[in-house]
Amino acid sequence: MRISLCNEVVAGLPFHEQARLAAALGYDGLEVAPFTLDAEAPHLLPAARRAELRRMAQEEGAPITSLHWLLLAPAGLSITSADVTLRARTLEVMQRLVGLAADLGATLLVHGSPKQRVVAAEGDAQRAEEAMAQAGGWAAQHSVTYCLEPLDAGQTNWASSLAEAVEIVTRIGTPALKTMLDVSAAGNGEQASAAALLRRFIPGGQIAHVHLNDRNRRGPGQGRDAFRPVLDALQDCDYSGFCAVEPFDHHPDGATSAARAIGYLRGILET
Repeated sequence: MRISLCNEVVAGLPFHEQARLAAALGYDGLEVAPFTLDAEAPHLLPAARRAELRRMAQEEGAPITSLHWLLLAPAGLSITSADVTLRARTLEVMQRLVGLAADLGATLLVHGSPKQRVVAAEGDAQRAEEAMAQAGGWAAQHSVTYCLEPLDAGQTNWASSLAEAVEIVTRIGTPALKTMLDVSAAGNGEQASAAALLRRFIPGGQIAHVHLNDRNRRGPGQGRDAFRPVLDALQDCDYSGFCAVEPFDHHPDGATSAARAIGYLRGILET
């Protein structure tokens, strides 16, 4: 089971120390939120800086595996807006982030960004789906995978269940476009358990990534969600992708949250 750490959990550290800590704790890599690399325009990082970040992560033992939280920076982006200028700007950022992922050595991008995909008017959902189709095409060009992340209705009103995300991805039909499962979002919005959803959709090849977090938004082992059924489902289904630890409430602090999560998960796997 390959487990990466979402780097915003320890974003207060310099990047090489983030990777060093992740490796020391037992993580297999880092899932990077682009805004932690540049708060204004991460999609425009110079080539030299991209190469430096990739090298540092690899040398510290926690290579960059994936990107997530894609559209927080630059501010004001939207995949649903009818504004032609804003839409063009958003799509350009998405395209450049796919290139950034490839340059950093990542193999996958996770498109969550709930505030940037709100459906409020006629045509919004169609524009969102068209954006995903384009993202899948760009991902194929760079030999990476682009994942539409279903998020619960408390966060977004588009692709708010795994079944809906699977339907969208299947309708688009681009091999480089997949979906994924976020345990916290599933716990807060799905009728079936996270483990049941994994057993249903992994065999069909729709799920390419998993976020491990409790529905209380803390790390695995810090709430009431049981993760043994989740890990059992992944192993029983021969899941070969990465799982990423993604707590939002870093209790009592980022480093301790990261350490507790990986210890809890490795303990389950060892037994």
